[in-house]
Amino acid sequence: MNRTYIKDLKNNVGKTVSISAWVDVRRDHGKLIFIDLRDMSGRVQTVALPSNKEAHEIASKVRSEWVVRAEGIVNKRPEKMISKNKETGEIEENGDIELELKKLEVLNEAQTPPIDVRSDGTEIGEEARLKHRYLDLRRPRVQKNIRTRHKIIKYVRDFLDNEGFTEIETPILTKSTPEGARDYVVPSRLENGRFYALPQSPQQYKQLLMVAGFEKYFQIARCFRDEDTRSDRQPEFTQMDLEMSFVEREEVMALNEKLLVEIVTKLYPNKKIQTVPFPRISYKEAMEKYKSDRPDIRTDKNDPNLLAFCWVIDFPFFEKTDEDPLTGRSGWTFTHNPFSAPKPEHMPMLMNKEKIGDILTTQYDVVLNGFEIGGGSIRNHAPEALKKVFEIMGYPDEQIESNFGHMLRALASGAPPHGGIAWGLDRFVTLLQNESSIREVIAFAKTGEGKDLMMEAPSEISEKQMRELGIELRKKKK
Repeated sequence: MNRTYIKDLKNNVGKTVSISAWVDVRRDHGKLIFIDLRDMSGRVQTVALPSNKEAHEIASKVRSEWVVRAEGIVNKRPEKMISKNKETGEIEENGDIELELKKLEVLNEAQTPPIDVRSDGTEIGEEARLKHRYLDLRRPRVQKNIRTRHKIIKYVRDFLDNEGFTEIETPILTKSTPEGARDYVVPSRLENGRFYALPQSPQQYKQLLMVAGFEKYFQIARCFRDEDTRSDRQPEFTQMDLEMSFVEREEVMALNEKLLVEIVTKLYPNKKIQTVPFPRISYKEAMEKYKSDRPDIRTDKNDPNLLAFCWVIDFPFFEKTDEDPLTGRSGWTFTHNPFSAPKPEHMPMLMNKEKIGDILTTQYDVVLNGFEIGGGSIRNHAPEALKKVFEIMGYPDEQIESNFGHMLRALASGAPPHGGIAWGLDRFVTLLQNESSIREVIAFAKTGEGKDLMMEAPSEISEKQMRELGIELRKKKK
């Protein structure tokens, strides 16, 4: 008999069906044994009657989280037995039907779970949840988060495809360049002493795709940053990354605003966007009025379904760096992205390296309820302008050539004006799901210290592997 999903049982009343599922709860009332079963589509109550001795005997033995195949008749439950939500009084999903067991087969037994997977998990320590993540993922709340994340990503893909974008994967093994946080590095076995780096973002590759003439690119991109410990941070994270050619700032912002509004209205009809079009706030105004460049502009911060988007614009391009303890000199670094272009009226200051602290960039950040969920800019598509950025940051010519020569040559080959954005997808889904941590919307999450407690990573590697990679460990000085 073919498998029927639990969600489809309501269409099979009076028929004999077969379902495959996990045991959620078992209640032994002596003569009657009730077993709640769940699969990916839902949950249903089954009942084993003493008249069916074989099914009744097996039902008396099964326990929570056992995997079973159940065959039986789908019956309507008596009115007084219909299961309703205690808070709303509404009939629960499949609360008006049950499966009368005719046959029950144990597909796999399960040890007593070390954590309860039927609660929402908030009463369980995060370390225990992450250590047993394959169990933790069974709980309905986390399942809903992961499935909704899929729907959001699918909506993004369909929307951008309809807008003429091409999804293109960019390399994971790439080159280490000094342009942000610390890189995760991967040693080369074939070229001992040389290393790949995992990408902090696809920034350079997506600009190179614009040079290549694709004009509209996007990617659901994995990114890696070796940053210091923070409670709500992951060593690896996911961006929705896009880039467009022959555009100005307004066009990129308009496209993204349209997509964000559609995601909310189509997938979260219970939520309300406070203001459309999204308000625009300059960096200067945000810092003066809200003391943050990620302002929370909600009119009612107690409403979990109120979404207050805004754009923050007109950021300073550069900021002073700390004094170098060796030279005693301080210099300049970028505030967001070295590949950004200045505002058109500030391009002369960049090219002449004048009034550096006054140069404003074309950077635009999209903020939701006090959290930055995305940021982008129009890029420097002229090689001489990009080179000026690195010169202002104090890079000597040989270092500019070594680290960014490929970009300068690419831009010199006929690069169109272009710009784009990257969303922090984990953070965006977290906010939409009213969760408190990105780990609630990531299938196999790591701790704030970057540890995978389930796989016990990072871990040591063998002496043989280290010899092949040309690596020798030195004891860290205390």
